[in-house]
Amino acid sequence: MVENQGLNPEEILRLKQEFAKAGKPYRFVDEDEVSDEMAEFFFIGEYNGQQVVFDCLLGTLRLAYESNLLEMAEARTKEKFPDYRGFDFDVDEEGNAIGEEHEESEEVEAYKAFAMYEIEEAGDANVAESVSYDESFEYGVGMEAYLNVPEINEEVLLRFISEYNSGNLKLDPVRYSFESEDDEEED
Repeated sequence: MVENQGLNPEEILRLKQEFAKAGKPYRFVDEDEVSDEMAEFFFIGEYNGQQVVFDCLLGTLRLAYESNLLEMAEARTKEKFPDYRGFDFDVDEEGNAIGEEHEESEEVEAYKAFAMYEIEEAGDANVAESVSYDESFEYGVGMEAYLNVPEINEEVLLRFISEYNSGNLKLDPVRYSFESEDDEEED
C-alpha cells in the first residue's frame, strides 16, 4: 500500500517551504481550473490533531445551490424516465467524456425543467455554508467547502485558510436559495 504523502511530515515541511518561497499559504492544484465560483488548492492545516495537506475545493454557496438543484432534478427525471442518462457518462484518462453523443427528447428536458421549478419553489435545494472531509484522497485529506460569498478570489482564500487554521471559521447555518440564471435574465 502506498503511503499518503500528504500526511507525511517531510512532505508537509517541503510544501511549507514552497509556500514560504511563493509568499502564499496555498498552491492551486490546477490554475487553469480556477474560476470566480470555485478553486481547488492545497494548504496545510490540522486534522484530527495532526498537520496534513488539505486538497480543498472551495466554492460559492450559489455554486453549491445550483449543483444541488441540478442533481435533485436529474434524480427526479431518472425516476420518471429510466432511460434518461443526464450527466452520467464515462471519462477517458484525460478526463474527457466518452461514449455516444445523445440528445434528450423535448419531453424529458421539459420535465427536468419543471422538476427544477418544483424543487426551487419548495425550497428543497437550499444550502448552508459547509465544510466536509474525505480521508480517501491519495494525497492529503480532501476538503470541500462552500461559503456565502459573491466570488472566490485571493482575499476569500486567504481569509478561509486563516480562519480555518486559527479555529475561528464560523459557518452560517442559514439555508439559502438563489435565483437561477434564467430568473435573473427575465427581470
